[in-house]
Amino acid sequence: MKAGWLAPALLLVLTGCGDTTSPAAGNDDSGLRGRTFLSTGVTEDGRPRPLADKTKVTLRFMNDGRLLADAGCNTMSGQANLRGGRLEVSGLGMTEMGCDPPRHQQDTWLAKFLESTPSWRLDGSNLVVSSGNTELALLDKTVAEPDLPLLGTRWSVDTITDGATASSTPAGAQATLTFDKDAVQVDTGCNRGSGGYTVSDNRIRFAGVATTKMACEPERASLENAVLTVLNGEVTYDIDSDRLTLKQPSGKALGLRGERG
Repeated sequence: MKAGWLAPALLLVLTGCGDTTSPAAGNDDSGLRGRTFLSTGVTEDGRPRPLADKTKVTLRFMNDGRLLADAGCNTMSGQANLRGGRLEVSGLGMTEMGCDPPRHQQDTWLAKFLESTPSWRLDGSNLVVSSGNTELALLDKTVAEPDLPLLGTRWSVDTITDGATASSTPAGAQATLTFDKDAVQVDTGCNRGSGGYTVSDNRIRFAGVATTKMACEPERASLENAVLTVLNGEVTYDIDSDRLTLKQPSGKALGLRGERG
């Protein structure tokens, strides 16, 4: 799949009338900027509103004033005014990634909800956003899903990136990395091995990664080649909750998901 399919290019601007209720006094945006919140529940008329299977609503309040939101499929983005206890989103746009019907409907629901100028209240790590008879409860991501540690976590490769192209791993093949104090243990999806590494700031330098030499079927060999290409020399790394990204200066990269205990 192409990176353009994944990138948050704004293809459609959603407009709505908004809620003209006078904003409540006493709130500003100082507690929200730079934070990400994950939904813990939605209620309508006091009753739970189930979300699509294996989805959450994510609201990310950027330091530059943007709001990034998703409900399990597409990414929405707009400029957010948070003053006065109201969330007013202007220029809300959405990516065009295809979704199954439940998630597509959920995208539509979230977009309408955000365009209704809902009220918000923050209590420490808990955020509640309300509009009419709908209430969305969220929890700060650092509490709900803290970043997994690099060391000791079993990281499984699920995405391979080469420049502008991203692809999933072959069906039935699984490559994993586990960093311990002295070495990184590698399973390429066919062969196994280990190598040295050092960490400095947001960089990892791999050295001497060696594996067994068992022959692999073509798809597994391709996965192995992608893994070993990235585990060569210095890469940048980023951990976001249970996601680890390793990226070479060439643009080749691995996306991995960690297992929580």
